[in-house]
Amino acid sequence: MTNYENTIQPWRFSSFRLRHSFVIRHSCFGILSRLLLVLLVALCVSCSGKRIAKANVDQVTEGMSKKQVESILGPPTSLSTEDFVIMKKTTYIYRQGKDTVTIVFKDDKVQSKDSTLSN
Repeated sequence: MTNYENTIQPWRFSSFRLRHSFVIRHSCFGILSRLLLVLLVALCVSCSGKRIAKANVDQVTEGMSKKQVESILGPPTSLSTEDFVIMKKTTYIYRQGKDTVTIVFKDDKVQSKDSTLSN
């Protein structure tokens, strides 16, 4: 063996070193991706909290646009639209457990609301 072959050459790695390095990087990526997934799920659950609360429904007033209502209550659970010749009627229905909130829009403005919410 020559003196050159015994020197440390940083560009040459043994197959063990390469495998070990890959395993460490791969396992770190797996741990980080799982942690990120758990944080994302926790964030979604906290953001989708109880938006259909009496206080939020009370903020919805006659004449509000659909966008304003959705900013308070979020997107509706279901909706229906009826297009008449002289007006357009849309009904937003929000359901959360046993509670239901119904908001009726006439020409895209709140006309009425009904709720089964108690305090």
